Amino acid sequence: MLLAGCASAPPTSSPPTPASAEVSPAPPGPIERREALDAIFNDPLFARATFGVRVESLADGRVLYTRNSEKLVVPASNMKLLTMSVAAEKLGWDFVFETRLDAAGTVADGTLTGDLIVVGGGDPSIDSQNFGASPLFDEWADALRAAGIRRVEGRLIGDDNVFDDTIVGPGWAWDYLGDGYAAGSSGLNYNENTAVIRIWPGATVGAPARVELSPPGHGLTLTSTVTTAAAGGTPSMSQFRQPGSDALVLNGTIPLDRAMVVRTAAVENPTQFFVNGFKAALEARGIAFRGGAWDIDALTTPPVATSRRTLATRRSLPLSSVGAYFLKESQNFYGEAILKTLGQRVGRAGSTAAGKRVVNETLTAWGIPEDSYLMYDGSGLSRYNYVSADAIVLLLKHVWNDERQRGPFLAALPVGGQDGTLGLRMRNTVLAGRVQAKTGTISNVRSLSGFLVTESGERLVFSMIANHFIATSAQVDGVVEKALAYLARSR
Repeated sequence: MLLAGCASAPPTSSPPTPASAEVSPAPPGPIERREALDAIFNDPLFARATFGVRVESLADGRVLYTRNSEKLVVPASNMKLLTMSVAAEKLGWDFVFETRLDAAGTVADGTLTGDLIVVGGGDPSIDSQNFGASPLFDEWADALRAAGIRRVEGRLIGDDNVFDDTIVGPGWAWDYLGDGYAAGSSGLNYNENTAVIRIWPGATVGAPARVELSPPGHGLTLTSTVTTAAAGGTPSMSQFRQPGSDALVLNGTIPLDRAMVVRTAAVENPTQFFVNGFKAALEARGIAFRGGAWDIDALTTPPVATSRRTLATRRSLPLSSVGAYFLKESQNFYGEAILKTLGQRVGRAGSTAAGKRVVNETLTAWGIPEDSYLMYDGSGLSRYNYVSADAIVLLLKHVWNDERQRGPFLAALPVGGQDGTLGLRMRNTVLAGRVQAKTGTISNVRSLSGFLVTESGERLVFSMIANHFIATSAQVDGVVEKALAYLARSR
């Protein structure tokens, strides 16, 4: 087998190559390639770490390198590849999320005698603008006026029942649930279910920092001990919110010469956040409420069932756009919303468990072994997730070979040195513009899986996942990118 993989020796009668001719180096053989890549991954800094690696050529299916590729490792945000590929298959790239504004009751003399109900469809993309209210709220205020409604005698109700009420994923660590990157997913979502924290230095060293939370309706109560430090330093801040509490604590320092610092905090009740913000925006437009704003789950009496009609419907951008933001920015909250939508639309229950069943059934149909991954959430935040590099490569090959999926899926991946979570990596290297891949990071986990175009034009598919390291993420990236650069330059 080794002989078959080597080039045959030239005949001894061949004329010598002229000194002026440029001779291309022979491509590395399998042994040389393995030794070179082993030397990279055997960096002593990672002697106690585990790398799960698989690299194949899409041109002919050659396996170029493997290292623990069959072993289960924690994937971090590489789990998003499973969520997105199945969503594209089952929902379609043209799928849109819908959110309705319904009126239940009668309208006379500008007054709705009954309830105003926002019916969520799990849309993760309804955002605020410029730290204020969502433009959607102004559009819906116009819809109310067009319907002749200037006053609501009933309640403003947020109906989030398209999804279950378990908003965080299984296996998420309790100590980061208050951070914006761990915001939970509800049937009714607003501003990625986060409050934006803006921090400015005070006028003098030692003065309290100025802190503001937005948009309106977040429901958090802030305690800040952030003070102003001497100029020339870097901001050093921490935040914490106990699960089940609205109390947000912010500590640290901000240098005197520092511009505004922006952080995000997950809200406790996304549905209440939505209706609070909507109510405030309507009242600012002169539309009054008598019954207050409510999460439907907190009501003792249900909404009025008679004379119910839809006043407006908000449709999201298609899944091709939503998915691009999800993968390029690695937005965890989107992953959970998409997974629950799979459950609701295909599995008939808007839950993480139902979404996981849809993913498992689909991956099995694609020939990905059931024992090669273990999925607990849609984003990769859970440490209960496991996957093998073999499974990731099988998944990516399936997407590549499906002409319906290939183009939109590749367009949704971050590009080395250009955008998304790879925008600041691989710049001014051989990998810039050649790598389209999904990143992944949680404590002691770093992953990168996707596609590489070599200098000779060959396209490779790869998965490289590091676990159990105590080095820095930058040091892990250095090893992975060194291996990819070697492959990029090889024929």
